Amino acid sequence: MKTFSLLLASIGLSMTCFAQKPTIKWGEEFKLRKGSSDLEVISVDKSGAYLQESHQALKGYFVVAATMRESASLVKVDRNLTEVFRNDFNKELRGKEFEQFFPFGDKLFLISSDYSRRDKTKAVYASAVNKSTGELTGEFKEVAIFQKEEKRDDIDFKITYNADSTKIILVSSIKGKERNEYAVQEFDKNFKKIGKPVVLNNEFEAKKYQLQDLLYLGNNKILLVGRLYEYEEGKRKKAKFLDFTNYNIRLYDEKGKQQAEINTTVNGKWLNSTKVVQEKNKDLVLAAFYSNTKKGKTIDGLLVQRININDGTVLSTSDKAINNSLLTADNDDDDKDDDDKDEDKEERKERERLNKLKDEGEGFSRYMQFRNIFYTPDNGLVILAEQYKEYVTVSHNTSSAGAGAGAMMGGGSTTTTYHYNSGDLMMCKIDAGGNIGWLEILPKDQREVISMTSASSGMGMGFGGLGLGLSYSYTGYFDEGNRPFYSGFGAMQTDGNIQVIFNDSPKNSGVMQAGQKTKKIIRYAKSDCYLLNIDAVSGKLGRKQFFSNTDVPTAMPRLGSIINNEMYLVGKTDRMFGKTKLAIAKITVK
Repeated sequence: MKTFSLLLASIGLSMTCFAQKPTIKWGEEFKLRKGSSDLEVISVDKSGAYLQESHQALKGYFVVAATMRESASLVKVDRNLTEVFRNDFNKELRGKEFEQFFPFGDKLFLISSDYSRRDKTKAVYASAVNKSTGELTGEFKEVAIFQKEEKRDDIDFKITYNADSTKIILVSSIKGKERNEYAVQEFDKNFKKIGKPVVLNNEFEAKKYQLQDLLYLGNNKILLVGRLYEYEEGKRKKAKFLDFTNYNIRLYDEKGKQQAEINTTVNGKWLNSTKVVQEKNKDLVLAAFYSNTKKGKTIDGLLVQRININDGTVLSTSDKAINNSLLTADNDDDDKDDDDKDEDKEERKERERLNKLKDEGEGFSRYMQFRNIFYTPDNGLVILAEQYKEYVTVSHNTSSAGAGAGAMMGGGSTTTTYHYNSGDLMMCKIDAGGNIGWLEILPKDQREVISMTSASSGMGMGFGGLGLGLSYSYTGYFDEGNRPFYSGFGAMQTDGNIQVIFNDSPKNSGVMQAGQKTKKIIRYAKSDCYLLNIDAVSGKLGRKQFFSNTDVPTAMPRLGSIINNEMYLVGKTDRMFGKTKLAIAKITVK
């Protein structure tokens, strides 16, 4: 067991000014099974942590080929980070697709699915897992079945929690219809259906409406938060020409009848990022960043509303203007200084190409995305948000059989690159009356790039050279993923404080106030992991180096899992030559 005693000693000295003293303990280096691609913490309890190890498994075997499916192993480590069991469920999942592990209360379920081409139906199953042994406690039980109308329809579903995490709900939709339709089914703690599914409809064209969030409230009413789009004037009616226009927030009763529509065009402001939460057994709180113009490229303020849970009426409204000079400038066009020493020649060429492709669309707007909302003992809320944008570039590298352009036999390759930019961290306190108390900004500039290359071959006409395409990405309600890995942040609440954990350049150790210049961080194996302590009452900040990622596998704070005053996280460093360095860590706040 690695204890990193020197590291912890330095941490102890550096944290003396903190009211609470977080400590970290690393387990031994973790060994992934052959063919595994990822490891993440999915749940924790008093006995330890449960990890999902993703891998491919054999789905079917034919004379000429074999088909593979996504699968995962369940790994448990105890409180000392020692492995207790590991089970891949390949035998139990034969003929089914692995979907997810789903923790609820003191239970853990394995969710799988099966699609019938003949009937055009998709069935979803659940089976409880014995958390002591890692074995299934019984057979898979069907919890839902979906019927396609057309073969090309896509079925979206999500198993999640209600607003206060006391119930299991399954939200589903069939993509391909002209109009949107969502079904919401409630389950008890044993995945037994409660009542009939509630079906929700709206009048919007499917392509012009994207579900961002759905809240199943404590009174069994349902709140839908949707993003509305319109086609650009003079452009063809294609998805790439859809422009975001405004939010649509509607309250439905327990039978699926629309009860209220919440006005989001407050005082002529244009909301461009919205989060709605239900306070514990109380009203709804809507927090939104807004711009003063329809296609504003900046955030001009923060709006907070308290909404009656029964009829959707707005009880109070508070807003605070945000001076954009507080936010860190976008360094895309100012990367010629010393901050770019970590950028190699190819990265610089790619960035320069991207700069030429930028437009005025929403993909490069300086949007703030809500990340965490914590309840405080004085009936207030602390909101954490960060500047965030993601986009995808696709380059096609073709090689011709002859010189120059001409007939091509053979092929080339396609490289898809995912770009994740996590910027300034914004922290804000909302008091019991719905007023904005304090607002603080911590500048940061985290960038993460993940590239995947696939080979292509065949006959046809081709041209040698490189082609580059750019697309913007927005994550909807049904879109799940664990990227980015190293950027972003994790947060946990302990008593009257909130601890924020994030990776950053050592040169940013003194950055604490809005407007300070930051060094861009790209290479996380050379970064430090920092702790930011937030006093929930006053908003006072304290920042300290927690550990160096050069000494341990590179930490993934954003993907950590929390129980009480402990956070479990994965550290992973990929090596070009040699084995991947991987370990599990436990952070405890005393």
